[in-house]
Amino acid sequence: MESTIHGVVIKDLVTHPDQRGFFREIIRVTDDFFNPGFGQWSHSLMVEGVLKAWHIHQVQTDYWYVATGVLRVGLWDCRVGSPTHGQTMDFRMGDGQPGRLAKIPPGVAHGCKALVAPANLIYMTTHIYNPADEGRLPHDSPDVAFDWMHE
Repeated sequence: MESTIHGVVIKDLVTHPDQRGFFREIIRVTDDFFNPGFGQWSHSLMVEGVLKAWHIHQVQTDYWYVATGVLRVGLWDCRVGSPTHGQTMDFRMGDGQPGRLAKIPPGVAHGCKALVAPANLIYMTTHIYNPADEGRLPHDSPDVAFDWMHE
């Protein structure tokens, strides 16, 4: 998948399947896009139909991986001065999708909707949780050209 928002990186993951299942390496500290470093590792379990949007960080970078289930992921570039300001991305992660990791930089609003559950989002952030860096918009904000209700 090619990114359409400046600074968003979608890393295609290599999967090694065998009769026991598969092995998939998700991230290495030596990955070029991992230069901001590690702050916190979190897990969010969502039931079908759950919608979490929009979150925005001014400092923190998120790295998302969906271990099970399927999430519809929405991104919106709300960074004034960004070459892709106002653009959105809409894609799926999880079961039956290409194995991938999404890097979401600061200033890019992000959200997800559980299409197939249970959906397990494993995510790493560059900083520990800081409520002062946790911005939110309603999922149906008129500022965002994104419709979570129609796929």
